[in-house]
Amino acid sequence: MKKEVVLHSEMIFKGIEQLIENARKRVAVFVNAETTLLYWQIGDYINKEFLKEDRGIYGAKILATLSQDLIKTFGKGYSYSALTRMCKVAKSFDAEIVATLSQQLSWSHFIELGALENPLKKDFYSKLCIYEKWNVRTLRDKIDSMVFERTAISSKPEQTIKSALSNLKNEDKLDPDLVFRNTYVLDFLNLPQTFKEKDLETALIENLQQFIMELGNGFAFLERQKRIAVDSVDYHLDLLFYHRKLKRLIAIDLKLGKFKPEHKAQMELYLRWLQKNEVQEGEESPIGLLLCSEGNIEHIELLMLDQKEIKAAQYLTELPDKKWFSEKLHRAMEIAKSNQISEK
Repeated sequence: MKKEVVLHSEMIFKGIEQLIENARKRVAVFVNAETTLLYWQIGDYINKEFLKEDRGIYGAKILATLSQDLIKTFGKGYSYSALTRMCKVAKSFDAEIVATLSQQLSWSHFIELGALENPLKKDFYSKLCIYEKWNVRTLRDKIDSMVFERTAISSKPEQTIKSALSNLKNEDKLDPDLVFRNTYVLDFLNLPQTFKEKDLETALIENLQQFIMELGNGFAFLERQKRIAVDSVDYHLDLLFYHRKLKRLIAIDLKLGKFKPEHKAQMELYLRWLQKNEVQEGEESPIGLLLCSEGNIEHIELLMLDQKEIKAAQYLTELPDKKWFSEKLHRAMEIAKSNQISEK
């Protein structure tokens, strides 16, 4: 009897505990959203007052005095630097967007996003931040490592990018170009100046967790040196992954040097074999990723135009400066643009 009472009590306790935890989460979301909206409103009000009175020259002095008065009344959260951040975020986002995003992003997220001047880039990071549940530190790291510039979709037309981002909530419409990148940074491998494909493969397996983090959210490792038998001939695929959200097998082949046309033919063979022998019910067709140590964007654009099942990307064993990524993105966009014009 006593044991039954204890068990029954524990069961009720767990039920109540869950109700309390759910309520706390709802309160936390509400408080976060209201705080974010308040900070935006303060920043917006300050911005409008400065513009109305044409006090831009004296802005810094006014803000310093204002922050001292606010701190005396409301505490340390209204320092000079805090007020400047509020003003910056208010200039960067309109009220409707803040009201929507504040349900899932914190004020600290808005501060990081507010530093981005390009609206499309800002939209990219805010949507991905929600979709992949990035904390503030992860968001900052993604921005610093220029994930937008490295993501395959970045060189596409603006409307294509917007459409892909708007479909993020629907995983059945997840665009692979939001998943794959045109450049992968593998600076965690500590490889020597000269190395072989096998050395690269071994280093990636030994640093699998970091490699998956660089590949992005949703990748799961399946197999190394996957045996593919065709007409009594054995081929070996370097790495086989599965992407949970795309619901596709991902075949990765590692190459030293630039992308070559024969690499595409070899990958097509692997993909057709995987489609025939490995794809399970409910899965989409496999995707191939060719990782090359050198980039040749024009070759890839010409030979793989409209090819959705094969991707080619450059991998770097050392992190270059941001200018390198920007120049590469610019060149890729120019080539893609010229291809679109020639098609017309």
